[in-house]
Amino acid sequence: MSATPQAASASAPAAGRDFDVIEMEVYSNRFMSITDEMGLSLVRSSFSTNIKERKDCSVGLFDGQGRLIVQASHIPVHLGSLQGGVQAVLETFAPDQIRPGDAFICNDPYLAGGSHTPDISILTPVFIEGRLAFFAANLGHHSDVGGGVPGSCDPSQTSIFQEGLRIPALKIVREGVLDDQIVQLVATNSRDPLERVLDLKVQIATNEIGRRKLEVLCETFGLGVVERAVGDLIAYSEARLRKRIAELPDGTFSGEAWIDGDGVGHEPCRIAVAVTVAGETLTFDFTGTAPQARGAVNIPRTALDATVYYCIKALLDPTLPPNDGMTRPVRIIAEEGTLVRPAFPAAVGIRSTSCQRVVRAVFQAFAGVLPAQKVFASSADMNATMIFFGPHKTRAGNFVYLETVGGGAGASQAHPGMNGIQVHITNTSNLPTEALEIEYPLMVRRYALASGSGGAGAQPGGMGIIREVVAMTDGIRANASCEGLRTPAEGVFGGGAGEVAHLKLCPAGGPETEHDISITNVVLNRGDALSLQTPGGGGFGPAS
Repeated sequence: MSATPQAASASAPAAGRDFDVIEMEVYSNRFMSITDEMGLSLVRSSFSTNIKERKDCSVGLFDGQGRLIVQASHIPVHLGSLQGGVQAVLETFAPDQIRPGDAFICNDPYLAGGSHTPDISILTPVFIEGRLAFFAANLGHHSDVGGGVPGSCDPSQTSIFQEGLRIPALKIVREGVLDDQIVQLVATNSRDPLERVLDLKVQIATNEIGRRKLEVLCETFGLGVVERAVGDLIAYSEARLRKRIAELPDGTFSGEAWIDGDGVGHEPCRIAVAVTVAGETLTFDFTGTAPQARGAVNIPRTALDATVYYCIKALLDPTLPPNDGMTRPVRIIAEEGTLVRPAFPAAVGIRSTSCQRVVRAVFQAFAGVLPAQKVFASSADMNATMIFFGPHKTRAGNFVYLETVGGGAGASQAHPGMNGIQVHITNTSNLPTEALEIEYPLMVRRYALASGSGGAGAQPGGMGIIREVVAMTDGIRANASCEGLRTPAEGVFGGGAGEVAHLKLCPAGGPETEHDISITNVVLNRGDALSLQTPGGGGFGPAS
C-alpha cells in the first residue's frame, strides 16, 4: 500500500488547519523509506523459504500511543496483527516496564491482537529523549508453530488449542539481552525448530534497523518536529478519506458472499455486509453473517478490521497514506459469536480465505454506489494453501513447506482480469520451482495457467493456476485447502463466472481422485502428487 499523498489533494484541511504539503511529502517518504529498508532486510536475511522467497511478512511504524504511522507495501491483512500487537504491549505493560533495549513477541488472536498463530509479531519500543516515542514492528509467517497438523493451520481444526503455540505479549529482549528461554520455547513447539530460532533473531534485528533510523531522523529534525509531522500525516489521511466518502451518495448498500463450508462440513456459510454512507462517515454492519464456524475459517477482530480498511483504500483512494487517520471515519459492527467475530476458543487458522470473501461482499456492496468504471468483478477471492511435511533433504530434522497459490483476478470495465496473481488482502510471492526442488524432497511436475478458467465477458476474468507437486521420497505428509471449490467468482454487468477450483490426489500407480473439501494429513509416497487448480476471476459485461 502506498504511503505517499498526492499533491493534487494537498489542500484538504483537517482540524481547522492547512497542511504543509512539501513537509508532509518529505516525512511520508522518510517513514516509508525506513519501512522499506526494514522489509528488505527481513526478506534477505531470513532463513525460511516462506519469508526469504515468498515474502510472507510485513513491517510498520507506530507512535508511542500505538497509532499507525506507516505500513510497508507488503500484506494488508497483517496490519491487524501489527496494530493489535502494539496495543497488547501498551495494555499489558505499565509505562515503567517498557524500557530502552526491550523487544516484545506475540501471536495470540485472543490475548494479543493476532490473526492466527503462525504470524509472530516482534515489537520494539523506540525511546527518544528519554521517553517512548515510537514502535518499530514486524511480522513473519512462520511455517510451523506446532498444533495438530504441519503448518499449524488447517480448516478442519476446531479449537485455537489445535493451532499451535499461543504467545501473549511477552518480553523477548530485556534491555538489550535476548531471553533465550522464550526463543527455545517457541522452537521446541515447532516441527522445524532451527527455522524458528533463526527467523526470530532476524525479526529482532530488523526492528533495530527501524529504531536506529528513527533516532537519526529525530536527531536531524528534532522530536517535536517529527511528532508534528506524524500528527499532520494522520490528520491528512483522515481529511482526505472523509472527502472521498462525502463524494458518495448517502444510503445503505448491501453485499453478500459465501464460503464453501465451515471447515468441517459442506454447508455454505454466509457473509453479509451493509455499508452505510452518511456524510463523511462509513459504517460496515456484518449483521446477518453466519454463526461462528466449527472449523478454522473464523475471522478474528483485527483481521476483519484490516480487511475493511483494505477495501476502503482499494475502492475509494488507492494512494491514501495507510495510517491511523484512515480508521477514524469508519465504524465496524460485528456480533460476537459469528464467523466475523468468533468467541474464544474458536479456531481461526484459515482466516485469510474468509477475509477474501469479506472483500467480495464489500466490493459487491460498493458496486451499487460507485460508477461503473470503478467496479470490479469478483476475483478468485481465496487463499489456496499447500503444505508438505517430511525429512529434510539437505540437513537433519524435518521440514514444513508452505505455499499459497494465486488465482484469477476479476475484470473491470477497462481491463481484463490479471492471470495467476495473489489478490486483495494477501500479497505473497510464489516459491520458485528451483528453490523448492533444491530445498525439499519434492518436484513440481506442472505449474501453469488454467486455460479458459476466467469468466467470459466483454472483459474476461483472469485465469487461475495449476500447481502439481510430486513427493520424491516416501512418507511425505500433505495438507491442502482452497476456497472456491464449489462457489465461483461471479461476473458483473452480464459477465460470466470464473471456473471453480479443483483439488486432486494423484497416486503414482492409480487413478486420481478429486476432493471438494480440504485434504488433511494425507501420506504421499514417492511418485504420488497433490494437484491444485485455483479459481478463475469473473468477467465484466456480456461477451460479444
